[in-house]
Parts: sequence; structure tokens; C-alpha cells
Amino acid sequence: MNESTSPGRFLPNPKLKLREQLAEVCRFRHMSHRTENAYWHWMKGFILFHGKKHPRDMGAEEVQTYLSHLASARNVAKATQNQALNAIVFLYRDVLNVELGMIGEIERPQRAVRLPTVLTKEEVRQVLALVSPDHQLACQLLYGTGMRLMVA
Repeated sequence: MNESTSPGRFLPNPKLKLREQLAEVCRFRHMSHRTENAYWHWMKGFILFHGKKHPRDMGAEEVQTYLSHLASARNVAKATQNQALNAIVFLYRDVLNVELGMIGEIERPQRAVRLPTVLTKEEVRQVLALVSPDHQLACQLLYGTGMRLMVA
């Protein structure tokens, strides 16, 4: 039994457009619409980057070029580049049922050194003084315990 006919493997209708094939596979695998849309975004970007060539006419070298372009020219984050990679691998493996092969070395984004923003004691007093009395205790506890809503 080969890989394309193994149980649980779904092959989309090849007569459909690529976007519709992606949707079929995503429905079969019960993937979220958000994941499907994100994957389509990266697949479409990959196709447009290479002059609207069909992915069947491209391979690992074009994938490597596109991912390196994301890191160098578009300056995307490492997680964003990984999402694009996952989308393209999914395209080849699950939608097109084509072996992509070794992608090789890709340029990775350089993470900028970010210094944390720290408020002085006086600045903290000024911020907390602006909070309504109903919420002041909660804000003081959040600040004092080091809890944050978002940490960069």
C-alpha cells in the first residue's frame, strides 16, 4: 500500500482550483478556518513571488529562495517564517501529494536586541494615580507581583 492510498490520506479533486483543493484537505483534516486562511496567504505569496508559476513546476530550491526572501527583504519574525514554511510543506505533502525533498539552508531572520522599558518609581506612582479608585488595588497588586497582561 503506497502513501497516497494509505488509510486517513485524502487526495483532493485535481480538477478543482488550488484554493479549493486546499479547502477540501483542510475540511477532511478538521482544520480551523483561520489556519486554512493563513496557509492560503503563504501559498499565494509563494506563487506570486515566483511569477505565478504553479507549485508543481517548482521545488525545494524555490521554497528556499522564498523563505530566505521573507527573512532578508521582508524582515519577518522567525515564527512567521516558520508558519510560511509549514504552509508550503503542507501544500506539497497534503494538497499536491508531491515529495518536496530537502529544502536546504534558508536565511533566518535576525532577532533585534530589545531593551525592556522600565519605569521609575515616580513614573509608576503617576500611572497608578491615574487609575480609578475601583481598580487601583488590583493594578497595584498586578504591578507589585510582577504580573503583566503582555510581555514583549
